Amino acid sequence: MVAPAAHIDRIKPKSAYATEVGATLALAIPIAATQLAQMALQTTDVLMTGRLGPHALAAAQLGHNLYFPVFVTILGTLFASSAMFAQELGARRYKGVRRTFRQGFWLILSVTLPSWIYFAHAEDMLVAMGQAPDLAARAQEYCDGVMWGLPFMAGFALLRNFIAAHGRPRPALWLLAIGIPVNALIDYALMFGHFGLPRLELYGLGIATTLVQAAMFFLLLVYILRNRRYRRYMLLIRFWRSDWPRFRELWSVGLPIGLTKLAEAGLFAATGFLIGLIGVHELAGHAVALQFAAIAFMIPFGVAQAATVRVGLAVGRRNPDGAVLASRVATLVGVVVMVPSALIYVFCGEILVSLFLDVGDPSELPAVAHAVTYIAIAGLFQFADGGQSVIAGALRGFKDTRVPMVIALIGYWPIGGGAAVLFAFPMGYGGAGVWAGLALGLFVVWGALALRLRLVAGQLTTSAVPVAVSG
Repeated sequence: MVAPAAHIDRIKPKSAYATEVGATLALAIPIAATQLAQMALQTTDVLMTGRLGPHALAAAQLGHNLYFPVFVTILGTLFASSAMFAQELGARRYKGVRRTFRQGFWLILSVTLPSWIYFAHAEDMLVAMGQAPDLAARAQEYCDGVMWGLPFMAGFALLRNFIAAHGRPRPALWLLAIGIPVNALIDYALMFGHFGLPRLELYGLGIATTLVQAAMFFLLLVYILRNRRYRRYMLLIRFWRSDWPRFRELWSVGLPIGLTKLAEAGLFAATGFLIGLIGVHELAGHAVALQFAAIAFMIPFGVAQAATVRVGLAVGRRNPDGAVLASRVATLVGVVVMVPSALIYVFCGEILVSLFLDVGDPSELPAVAHAVTYIAIAGLFQFADGGQSVIAGALRGFKDTRVPMVIALIGYWPIGGGAAVLFAFPMGYGGAGVWAGLALGLFVVWGALALRLRLVAGQLTTSAVPVAVSG
């Protein structure tokens, strides 16, 4: 039966905005869930290590403090592959997808040996920093186990970027979801010597992490190589052949991202050292508040990676209007999704803190009060933290990474870090001053990146022949 003409007139196609919002959320939600699953893996390790006692927990944290900067820098550098995959797919240059894929692995191999040398000297570095020799020795045990998983962790990240650029990030999420209980089981077996295995404690913790990362990498690689959608790329054909132009491009686009991520992680780590100078209760409250800030950040982190893909696809298709639309939609979504967490953090702080601290114990009330204050401040800067992350992701879609790196370095450290010291000590606001300085730095970076995105998008739309911007 044919629909009446009047009825046909009332049927309107989806608006471009609605379509873009749907596409962005379809990518962002599973990516954010994947990041939360990654955090759950780390939380499992912390919980299992706690059963070895506070000494082991402190030693593992020292080892993780050495591991995390390397992890963040490599992961950030590999973010370049997301933009490059997307632009090649948008332009239907499938050979270019294979080139990026192969050189991503070359990049991982190029950093593996230096990273292993770095981890092999963990104890010496920690002792040189003034840490207790017994803690440094146990931290070395952890690093001796976890160091072997670094290339697998990085490889898994590259594979995740590859499937996300195709709009199919869920296989990585399922693998991580399975990996959480498997990781707990292997921790239990190797750390405590169950199922007939030797008791390896922190070395066992590191080995368990390596085994889980290796398993997830190989399973995702097999899935990609056997999937009909991806087999056409012949991803590993002539893997040993050099491709120096693409290798240099990965480093050129990716290293500024890695350094930006390192600067951001370093600022949050530095706030802990600053608050540690103020008092124990303040530091305990800071540790609790930081957990909630990190959890909330996973949501805009997913939107940011979706923005990179959506913008990159449009740039590859030489569709400047589509690239601008994708960046605007992602920016709007990134701010909107932070509203619930902002409201919860501002108005329900004590309820959240009660998950970590005993609000009925008078001895813990000072820490509870500080945690509630810091969480409220975190609620207020949720918009800036989410906004700057998403805009940076959109700029990566344009391959614009160097200027954003400079903006981040200045905003995070001289402005954010400087304000934290000023507010906390000369002005006397203590831990709240540190968090206020952190908030100021994030708002400055958010505003400056927004201006940069407007400039880059304007250059693209006024260009006679739309091309990727390289900042």
